[in-house]
Amino acid sequence: MEEKLSALVNIGELVTCQGEEGLKIIGDAALIFNQETGRITALGEKRALRKEYNFSRIKCDDLGGRPVLPGFIDPHTHFVFGGYRAEEYFWRLGGMSYLEIMERGGGISNTVQATRESSFEELYRRGWQRLNSFLSQGVTTVEGKSGYGMELETELKQLDVMKKLDREHPVDVVQTFLGAHIIPEEYRNNREKYIDLLIEEMLPAAADRDEVKFCDVFCDKGVYTIEETEKILLEAQKLGLKSKIHVDEIEYVGGAELAAKVGAVSAEHLLKVSEQGISDMKKAGVIPVILPITAFSLGENYAPARKMADSGLPVALATDLNPGSCYSESFPLLLALATLKLNLTPEEAIRAVTINAARAIDSEEEIGSLKPGKRADFIVLDAPDYRHLIYHIGINSVWKVYKAGKKVWQREKGGDFEKCHLKS
Repeated sequence: MEEKLSALVNIGELVTCQGEEGLKIIGDAALIFNQETGRITALGEKRALRKEYNFSRIKCDDLGGRPVLPGFIDPHTHFVFGGYRAEEYFWRLGGMSYLEIMERGGGISNTVQATRESSFEELYRRGWQRLNSFLSQGVTTVEGKSGYGMELETELKQLDVMKKLDREHPVDVVQTFLGAHIIPEEYRNNREKYIDLLIEEMLPAAADRDEVKFCDVFCDKGVYTIEETEKILLEAQKLGLKSKIHVDEIEYVGGAELAAKVGAVSAEHLLKVSEQGISDMKKAGVIPVILPITAFSLGENYAPARKMADSGLPVALATDLNPGSCYSESFPLLLALATLKLNLTPEEAIRAVTINAARAIDSEEEIGSLKPGKRADFIVLDAPDYRHLIYHIGINSVWKVYKAGKKVWQREKGGDFEKCHLKS
């Protein structure tokens, strides 16, 4: 049976992100993919591919010299939540610190209550809308964390919402269990009891789900200690969940060193990371996930991403979309801050939202770069070259988005959107 092939032709820049550094750009290129398998078949210079493939028998989309890149990946979000916390944003503008807001009864506890009270349908509807926003900016895979329930029923409700969205929305959703987000209010005077509940009841229930890939813990001042975090993560590993850690955001606590010790896939935030922590992460192969929009929103100093990149660490970037410290899913802002404030090069910034972000969710064999055999997730820019993603500050340059070989989004004249094709 003949393969059902399609192709993008007259690509001005095919940004493959192959290899360990750089972007590996092919000019005057073509990209051939199989619509049935959703995999890339071949890519390279158009002239060379014409010798092997009969383009007259392939459905071709002429891009008129536009650039093509791998689909973007957001490896750290909290996009399924109830309620909003607009008042806290303005408290911060008035000079109140993140810890002061938490002590005032705001912060994560506020969202926990709203999420517990939200119906499955409401969380699903809002989650769908947020994924639409991601998709329109070229994001084809999103990591989503639970952690706004901190009791079994709501944690599972969040995971169920993500499972349904992953099945029905074009954007893939990678699930992370974050039952150790904070110590919930009802256990403030008996944190050991909550940690026991987490380990004995909630972790096994989350790990029993094939879709849940990671366990995360918020390890920082006023949240979980180094000792508590290690205990939770090691128990999660016994159940088959890989480790991620929120670390060294509010204060330095040695979280990056712990991430290396327990073999975490990623360490995330890292505003206050130490030199030793950077060195340990490099030796252990931990991916640093930097969240510059959060630092921007909180008015904090940025994580030392330049130092990490110079050490040889493959830096990844994420939005940290959540209703409190970072109510933004803006990839144009993310890329602008990465270059203007983190001092990453344009090439490093693009790798940070493609192949390095794929590594941060342990999916680099499937997504994050363009290579024969990998999933056909890619985006087309309506711009002269890929650098306009950064040069055109704060503006979305994405024109078309393909997911597993199917066009799932396109910006039309006048700003209208095509309907998303749903997954089968």
